[in-house]
Amino acid sequence: MDLRFGDSKPADEEREAVDALLGPPESSWEGADRTDADLRWARGGRQARDRRDLLLPALHAVNDRVGWISEGALDYVCRRLTVPPAEAYGVATFYAMFSVRPRPATVLHVCTDLACTAAGAAKLCADVERRLGPESGVKVERSPCLGLCERAPAALVVRAGRPSALPAQGDCPARPAFEDEAVQAEAGVRGRSPRGRDGEGRRGRDTLHATAVCAPATPATALHAATAPESAPAEPAPALAVPQTGDPDAALTLLARIGTTDPASLDDYRAHGGYAALRRAFALGPAGVIREVTDAGLLGRGGAAFPTGRKWQATAARPDHPHYLVCNADESEPGTFKDRVLMEGDPYALVEAMTVAAYATGAHRGYLYLRGEYPRALARLTHAIAQARARGLLGDDVLGQGYAFDIEIRRGAGAYVCGEETALFNSIEGHRGEPRSKPPFPVEKGLFGRPTVANNVETLVNVLPILTMGAQAYASIGTPASTGPKLFCVSGSVARPGVYELPFGATLGELLTLAGVRDNLRAVLLGGAAGGFVRPDELGIPLTFEGTREAGTTLGSGVVMAFDDTVPLPRLLLRIAEFFRDESCGQCVPCRVGTVRQEEALRRIAERTGADASLDITLLREVGRAMRDASICGLGQTAWNAVESAIDRLGAYE
Repeated sequence: MDLRFGDSKPADEEREAVDALLGPPESSWEGADRTDADLRWARGGRQARDRRDLLLPALHAVNDRVGWISEGALDYVCRRLTVPPAEAYGVATFYAMFSVRPRPATVLHVCTDLACTAAGAAKLCADVERRLGPESGVKVERSPCLGLCERAPAALVVRAGRPSALPAQGDCPARPAFEDEAVQAEAGVRGRSPRGRDGEGRRGRDTLHATAVCAPATPATALHAATAPESAPAEPAPALAVPQTGDPDAALTLLARIGTTDPASLDDYRAHGGYAALRRAFALGPAGVIREVTDAGLLGRGGAAFPTGRKWQATAARPDHPHYLVCNADESEPGTFKDRVLMEGDPYALVEAMTVAAYATGAHRGYLYLRGEYPRALARLTHAIAQARARGLLGDDVLGQGYAFDIEIRRGAGAYVCGEETALFNSIEGHRGEPRSKPPFPVEKGLFGRPTVANNVETLVNVLPILTMGAQAYASIGTPASTGPKLFCVSGSVARPGVYELPFGATLGELLTLAGVRDNLRAVLLGGAAGGFVRPDELGIPLTFEGTREAGTTLGSGVVMAFDDTVPLPRLLLRIAEFFRDESCGQCVPCRVGTVRQEEALRRIAERTGADASLDITLLREVGRAMRDASICGLGQTAWNAVESAIDRLGAYE
């Protein structure tokens, strides 16, 4: 891709997709037909540059309509937004869900990360590829974690086409025939007719954009979802991902409404205590809300455990305006799915919590950065925001209090590093999602260079019980240093995987007992790929930030993955190394080179079964120290953690 515009032209459906988002072009400088006036002066350049943040939504629009981003489409987007083509190409190639090369309209993303690898994802991929065949019109892509670990192995189907108002599981009658007719009977599908070549040529106009989630996936169900997403079975209710639902002994706070209220109904949400926290926030005032959050001792639930009240106070105190609120819903840590369950099962709680946080910090605009792999969460949050806006709970006069606040959803496109807050800001602004150097910190110069508070979904939802029960009552839950309830994502070798809510201070063994851990436990991974392994004889570790720290591991975002002795540990470690190699943004040398060297060394060890691995382990330690000490962000700094703990605590290569 050159620095200048080329001669490629967008197809009609590509132009329509971009214009539907940005509006029609006003001059030939933006891609309209040339007029005499356009030859005398250029207009609208400054306004177009101010819309640079619409680059990612514009790329989504093209990718959703056609399935890939052609040079002509990218060129047209660049003209509309006055973005240099080379910069837009760098953005388009940064994200895993985009393609700048032709590919079929339908893509089947099969998760090959930790829980799914342990559940047989490699065999699933091979079987699906064999049965589909090369002429199926479906591309199979091996994907990092899809956030469906409680139903591993998992797959996600995305089919390009015209926008549809219908919810996620698809609406298009056209689909290719199965290569293996036995699969049709196995999947229980009847009456399918082969799709001819005409459908392939007109896919942007004649088909509707559709998504379908298939989990747990078998070759038959994955093929059915890929070839007929409109008739794929609906996803299970979010309550099924919460094993404690209906348990009278489980004193649920954050998960209390999941399974008991209709996630689409604002009236049902309010009947179950919704918007009581926002009313109390208005009664307390911004400073009073921050004081309550500070006194409650709320720590960030994304892994860094930074005091939320301090972050809010620092943002609110900044004199320069506007302030922004960003909800980080891009949970991409392998093994994490708690935020997805909250957003799908209790979306109004997040809308209310964002409104409270914005009010306290003086923000009037909020951005909800959502994983591109969460179609049902997108649909439910879009509906919830629209309903809240229609009922006066968002907009120019929230609850008649004279406070203006609104929320905009921005979809991610498959980049683990965008979970880092400054990388997320760059992504929203239309740049590559690369972390920024600190200082300045986000509370000083964050999104669009303005004071910004960024919290993840679980952190924000915790604010509601703080306001409804009071800071003192909330702080009495858990331990003095880790207050309140905590959500844990349990998956792997357990009988009842899902999201569990426990007070801080419960032990790892107590959590695994609730989940029904299987016999022959080999290891437990805490904190996901960026976390660390512990042994079966260490189940007494208290699940608190300070307790895991003292034990030499990390709580992270609450991932708890159990592995029995049937899971090949060296293959699991190699998959972790592959994950970090793929997800490194490449900005800094220690991470860009170190993740590659780590993966190479682990592959050598895996291929030389029984041979002496001491030299490679020495190399791994040197590379790991360099990444930890010199990487610009947490991705490189933690890329060695799980491998190091497996070597030192589990004796993985002895």
